[in-house]
Amino acid sequence: GFSKYVMVPVGSTAIWLLVTKGTYRTVERVLLLACIIYIGYVVSGIMAKPDWSLVFKRLIVPEVKTDPEYIMLTIAIIGTTITPWMQFYLQSSIAEKGIKKVDYGASKLDVILGCSITDIVSFFIIVTCATVLFPAGIRINEASEAALALGPFAGRFSSVIFAVSLANASLLGAIIVPLATAYYTCEAMGWEAGVNKTFKEAPQFMWIYTSIVIIASLLVLIPGAPLVTLMVLSSVVNGLILPFVLFYALRLANNRKLMGEYTNSRLFNIVAWATVSVIVILTVFMLLFLFVL
Repeated sequence: GFSKYVMVPVGSTAIWLLVTKGTYRTVERVLLLACIIYIGYVVSGIMAKPDWSLVFKRLIVPEVKTDPEYIMLTIAIIGTTITPWMQFYLQSSIAEKGIKKVDYGASKLDVILGCSITDIVSFFIIVTCATVLFPAGIRINEASEAALALGPFAGRFSSVIFAVSLANASLLGAIIVPLATAYYTCEAMGWEAGVNKTFKEAPQFMWIYTSIVIIASLLVLIPGAPLVTLMVLSSVVNGLILPFVLFYALRLANNRKLMGEYTNSRLFNIVAWATVSVIVILTVFMLLFLFVL
């Protein structure tokens, strides 16, 4: 493969130019095209030839454990699937696109469809790793090792597809996470924000984005850095923060003075509050196991 000391600077420069020199429409189209590559995870999952009867059995009746590591990884999976920063990015992107009331239904459908695809992709990633890596006792220290480990079990083609999908996911994250941070920081401080703005029009927004891209790139380039461990821990932190973000988001979404006829339905609220409750319960259990029991 290519050296990260070459690809990280190249990739970082490319996404920086895309966001700072391009328009929001251009960035959105690039992200949508990149999302197509996520199909690679589905292909890899199928090529791994899992025991589908066992997969669907565990999907309906999961094997629940109570040890701290299991609970922590459960929170991490939730935190990396329903990310706090994505809640901020969604509202910022809708504001930047200038969505009107007449477009609200289409935007809602867009979010629901995107979340559903995210869950499907996550499902196949878990299936692939559970089928290939777990039985062989393979522990992953770098993301690239996951792709390489697939080769002997699911074929070189599957390994390549998984690697390309990983690279694609990394680039998407490298674009969206700094953008989300720049958006909500500028909104909180009352500064101009937006991809359609120039450095002169929104200097704080552009410099926050630039700084995060540079810092993240330098961290990735540190020799021997435990990147997988850092990713898991950051996902756990996301999972711990998520209930607070969802709590206030749901309060706002159910405020009739603010939302009018577009407040959440009863069914939507039941699902949303149930999700918050489950995450809170898992968090309490994890903290009890780590610091009390």
